[in-house]
Amino acid sequence: MSEYNVAIVGATGLVGRKIIQVLEERRFPVKNLILLASEKSAGSKLKFNSDDIKVEKLSPEKFKGVEIAFFSAGTDVSCEFVPEAVKRNCIVIDNSSAFRLRDDVPLVVPEVNKGKISEHKGIIANPNCSTIQLVVVLKPLHDKFKVKRVVVSTYQSVTGAGKRGIDQLFAEIKGDKILNPKFPHQIAFNCIPHIDNFYEDGYSKEEHKIMKETIKIIGDNSIKITATCVRVPVIGGHSEAVNIEFEKDFEIEEIRDVLNNSPGIVLYDDPYNNAYPMPLISHEKDEVFVGRIRRDYSSENALNLWIVADNLRKGAATNAVQIAEELIK
Repeated sequence: MSEYNVAIVGATGLVGRKIIQVLEERRFPVKNLILLASEKSAGSKLKFNSDDIKVEKLSPEKFKGVEIAFFSAGTDVSCEFVPEAVKRNCIVIDNSSAFRLRDDVPLVVPEVNKGKISEHKGIIANPNCSTIQLVVVLKPLHDKFKVKRVVVSTYQSVTGAGKRGIDQLFAEIKGDKILNPKFPHQIAFNCIPHIDNFYEDGYSKEEHKIMKETIKIIGDNSIKITATCVRVPVIGGHSEAVNIEFEKDFEIEEIRDVLNNSPGIVLYDDPYNNAYPMPLISHEKDEVFVGRIRRDYSSENALNLWIVADNLRKGAATNAVQIAEELIK
């Protein structure tokens, strides 16, 4: 098997560290691993396959000889350095929102549209964490029953906001003073219906991401979708309450059968025995968990679902590594 020179930009962040872990777990054929971060993090060491690897300061020259680069350092860093990596014949898998909606950049969830990977021109975009778990479930149902409209409400953990989000939650629980809060309000024992900046239409940037990315990934502009995104005091794992209207009628057992036979999905739906997806269930798992499946009697051909996934794994690191696995095939 061929081995590849791989770089991780933002290696010391939550997602960067998780990419290292997932590369090791899935035995991705890494020849050399280059860990890149800001000057502040340069010089620290991270472990990969029992080796201590020194983190280097990010610069364009670091991409010379690199074949695959995972970017997870934010939109500004991606905008500046992704073109530099591509210029040096490196294929970039970017976890930021910088390139996701560009027509010439594939936006990929391998279980849904891995065929798009071959269309890349040096950049492949990794979708928003909440979008990923949603489309893994929507796509097989769309193929069978044709989705007309989706209403999704997210319950997103603090790890989606990075280390500062975790630090704020723990500080508030302990009653410690918060020097650099991530959220505009207390998150401990609270829910905040505010993720990312708000636009003039009243929707947040996170909500726009879910709505626009879902359409691009599934590839059907006729689908209507609306979203409300909420930050909740949970350490890891995003949850979604999803209402779907289909063009075709269905039986609940047909829904179960489709989901049971679709890649990347675990059907976890026995509410009478207290079995339903929860963030704790999804912890350190790569699958998307689905439960609370029931017909919505208020509308024709409508369905309610509850979807949960580990946002650092399937919602970020694992999906990126899966893209790389398909790429080298």
